Amino acid sequence: MKTKPVVVSADITVQEAAALMKSHKVDSCFVGSEKPLGIVTERDIVRKVVAENIHPNEATINAIMTTPIVVIDPFASLQDAMQMMGKCNVRRLPVIEHDRLIGVITQKDILKITPVLKEISHEWYAINKRDESYYEKQVFSGICQDCETLSTQLRNIEGRLLCEDCIDALNYE
Repeated sequence: MKTKPVVVSADITVQEAAALMKSHKVDSCFVGSEKPLGIVTERDIVRKVVAENIHPNEATINAIMTTPIVVIDPFASLQDAMQMMGKCNVRRLPVIEHDRLIGVITQKDILKITPVLKEISHEWYAINKRDESYYEKQVFSGICQDCETLSTQLRNIEGRLLCEDCIDALNYE
């Protein structure tokens, strides 16, 4: 999440907004003061100004901004953000807390961390797999889940704690 999104007033020109976006090295800006009223992206400028042959000094941001905007709360999960972006077909989600814009999360932000998330997921799987094999090798005391006799030599077989007699009877190794 970027914590300092560019915010502009609705009455500035597209030229002024584009210059601000360039100087801050961003591809969008929010319109309004603390609570954004709309968003303007590079795509909006291309489609609504350049493609329509309107001079950027003659058009105001208010005329081309996309509104209403889809927002997300700072405590939403990454999965919630991805689902919302997909469902609403947006690439940026302004993060709003107490009616204030505190940041923006973009598809690029999510794509940057996806490889790390995948790596963590693989490591978590490997850890759980090791724990599973460790658990399968352990001997437990308790009641056999097949014959219900008390034993100090129970082993985990396919998720069930079985005594040696039941293991032998069921031909488990």
